[in-house]
Amino acid sequence: GLFGVPELSCPEGFQEAQDKALQESEQLVQKACSTPPGPETVMIFDQLSDSLCRVADLADFVKVAHPDFAFREAAEEACRNIGTVVEKLNTDVELCQSLRRLLADETVMNSLDPETRRVAELFMFDFEISGIHLDEEKRKKAVDLNVRILDLCNEFLIGSHIPNKIDKNVLPEHIRYNFTAEGNYLQVAGLHADCPDDLVREAAYKIFLHTNAQQLARLEELLASRNSLAQLVGYDTFAHRALQGTMAKNPETVRQFLEKLSEQLSKRTQKDFQMMTKMKMKLNPHNSMLMPWDHPYYSGVLRAERYNIDPGLYCPFFSLGACMEGLNSLFSQLLGISLYAEQTKKGEIWSEDVRKLAVVHETEGLLGYIYCDFFQRPDKPHQDCHFTVRGGRLKENGEYQLPVVVLMLSLPNSARGAPTLLSPGMMENLFHEMGHAMHSMLGRTRYQHVTGTRCPTDFAEVPSILMEYFANDYRVVNQFARHYKTGQPLPKNMVSRLCESKKVCAAADMQLQVFYAVLDQIYHGKHPLKKSTTEILKETQEKVYGLPYVPNT
Repeated sequence: GLFGVPELSCPEGFQEAQDKALQESEQLVQKACSTPPGPETVMIFDQLSDSLCRVADLADFVKVAHPDFAFREAAEEACRNIGTVVEKLNTDVELCQSLRRLLADETVMNSLDPETRRVAELFMFDFEISGIHLDEEKRKKAVDLNVRILDLCNEFLIGSHIPNKIDKNVLPEHIRYNFTAEGNYLQVAGLHADCPDDLVREAAYKIFLHTNAQQLARLEELLASRNSLAQLVGYDTFAHRALQGTMAKNPETVRQFLEKLSEQLSKRTQKDFQMMTKMKMKLNPHNSMLMPWDHPYYSGVLRAERYNIDPGLYCPFFSLGACMEGLNSLFSQLLGISLYAEQTKKGEIWSEDVRKLAVVHETEGLLGYIYCDFFQRPDKPHQDCHFTVRGGRLKENGEYQLPVVVLMLSLPNSARGAPTLLSPGMMENLFHEMGHAMHSMLGRTRYQHVTGTRCPTDFAEVPSILMEYFANDYRVVNQFARHYKTGQPLPKNMVSRLCESKKVCAAADMQLQVFYAVLDQIYHGKHPLKKSTTEILKETQEKVYGLPYVPNT
């Protein structure tokens, strides 16, 4: 079965795994309600959370990544059903009472260790943001809104990946070959951001991001539902609800941070845009106005030209094998940890190119497992990410439940006999995702509710970004970057050029992220929104980012 779960040897097994989890959760709810306040209350709550998360987290991964549609569909259904149960439990008054009795009992609370106390408070926080204090009718409304939001998120995400079709006669003949033909139509499935032809990038941008009435309706309903939910449970806006419990704390802090950052970036961003415009004039004298589809391309051209960092020069030094050796050696030196390849059993993995790694500490032994799903395949999302499949926790019998995670990348499949070669960007992404994986392995806690990356969302990126710094340091890169044919190490000046090149257009790149963040804050801020989501996008893009909005996108 998938990940060694016996039920999951076929898609129907999701129903079985789900029923088993729901049965177990019912028993645990009864147990929680009848147990006198004490540390055991928190243990039961954590077991309850674990029994549902073990199926939901696994299904969360399978629904996006499994090559078999039947598996994806069954996982999607399990996610929805368990998500609905979780929302109901978060508004279960009797269950909440058992936790409240514990939190109100000062003597017992003072006798708890800090970790148990913290976890009890976090469970209470989940009840509160779900509207436990409301009357029955409003609690039911909160559950319904939550379930609707889950569905809308799913539909919106799926909709944002769907390619757009266009009559091929609309496009000039000399660029049509860049897109997949389907009869008289051409399919545009992405932004073609790296294409040297300005016209191809312009066409891809305008077609792939063309206004879609269905997507707009989903987005508007999603934002309105999130706002209704937040107000129903007592917050001014959804942003207030989402930021409570994070390091940032509230929308005001975020707004001040983004404004300060934008101020500091402004002159440098203008300078970056001027450099890109000059480069565009040089390569395309007929049309030198800088547009949103130009930024990723020309910043790359400037980097490559100024520092001669053509990825083709670097790839031979970054074979996947060398990069994994590099990570292994780094983890061994920093953390006393080694990665070992494990044999998988029949049906344990979903694609034969997935590799399973055991993470072993020099004195503490086995810490957990990482499944590496690194290569492109049809229907696999093109995003690099880390999934928790099972959280770590101390079990009732004193054993430790080992964490299991998946790292998903979309590396190109190598030619026969040649190793997979990574560009510097892919190598940095591999290090970033491995940072998340190590966070999951090393964040060993007694309770799975706070294990590994289950921490405030704005802290979750710290270990992974830290790993990017290691990926850009000669002392680290020098240990593993070897030419796959000659064994020659990557010359020091090539590493310095690569690190220096990262500073080129860094202000404009960061300004783009600030624009995304500001837009997100406005969408989830005060409702009703003053204008349509598209008008807000146009206004924010021109004010915060600085490149013109493109009509009908």
